[in-house]
Amino acid sequence: MTVVLDPTAGRAAAGIETAPRLSSLEGATIGLLDISKPRGDVFLRRVEELLTERGATVHHYRKPTFAKPAPVDLRHEIATTCDAVIEALAD
Repeated sequence: MTVVLDPTAGRAAAGIETAPRLSSLEGATIGLLDISKPRGDVFLRRVEELLTERGATVHHYRKPTFAKPAPVDLRHEIATTCDAVIEALAD
């Protein structure tokens, strides 16, 4: 079990089960989600380079605004087309 600390939540740490890891990046489809904060795209471009060097296919996605959760249709698209997703945060 992994303990995740959420800086926006209450004081108690929550225990959660993490998703299983991919056995390999070779042939995997990885979604890169830009949450629309400044310079997130810079980070994701570098992540894309590293992933493609390891044999992954990369799909790019972008939230309309960082202030709200990703729209349901965007989350559905990512969930049905990607083996894993990396979200770019900033600040």
